[in-house]
Amino acid sequence: MSYSVGQVAAFAGVTVRTLHHYDKAGLLSPGDRSRAGYRLYGEGDLVRLQQILFYRELGFPLDEIAAIFKDPEVDHLERLRARQRQLHEEIARLQRLAEVAERAIEVQKTGVSLTSQERFEVFGEVTFDLSYATEAELKRSRSEGQRESMARAAAHTKEDWRRLMGEAAAWRAELLEVFDEGEPSDGERAMDLAEEHRLHIARWFTACPPDMHRRIADDFVTDPRAFALVVPPSQQRPGLAAYTREAVHANAARHAGTTPVLEEER
Repeated sequence: MSYSVGQVAAFAGVTVRTLHHYDKAGLLSPGDRSRAGYRLYGEGDLVRLQQILFYRELGFPLDEIAAIFKDPEVDHLERLRARQRQLHEEIARLQRLAEVAERAIEVQKTGVSLTSQERFEVFGEVTFDLSYATEAELKRSRSEGQRESMARAAAHTKEDWRRLMGEAAAWRAELLEVFDEGEPSDGERAMDLAEEHRLHIARWFTACPPDMHRRIADDFVTDPRAFALVVPPSQQRPGLAAYTREAVHANAARHAGTTPVLEEER
């Protein structure tokens, strides 16, 4: 039995123009023609159309579908597995975007409205990268501390942020002074600064035991976005992120009464 292009388009849920395009691309040429020259599709053509639509639904481009049909040696299963991996990656990416949107909604719900001038006055060069905040939350598996941190941040008023950032700026100036003067990262001044940073987090966001503080500091050397929350790029020096991390680890060890051991030394 044969079907016209209009009939095939109707029950396949595609347009006539799409079928014409598949024909020109060499993907699906009808097996027959009417006496008047119109395309006629047979059962085999419909099976092939189903395969094309299946691959299209999975996101395969037309040229790759054509290659699959042309090469009898192609490993269809491996191509499907590869596409499955890509789809899982895309799902994860979209989930991260959804998390970013959620965080953005929470920020909007704080009620703290800042003009561009006020934002610069409060935050200065320090920029809060929402994508890093989202990834940090995902990495910490939505821990209770992370949820508390986000909730308290959302509740801060404009004046709270002014005080918070003022404290951070004063601490940052002292950190740069200690680093520039060549003080050891496990010295008293550096460790005291690390402790001050830990207490700052606890005061404004969430309880921050030394072990948690170590994990936060580890991000300083692996993700520039993390350290930019502490020291804006224009004020950073080579080695400063690692120095700060070492000071945090030394301070944590001081609390525990042990010798600090960094991850790469284990």
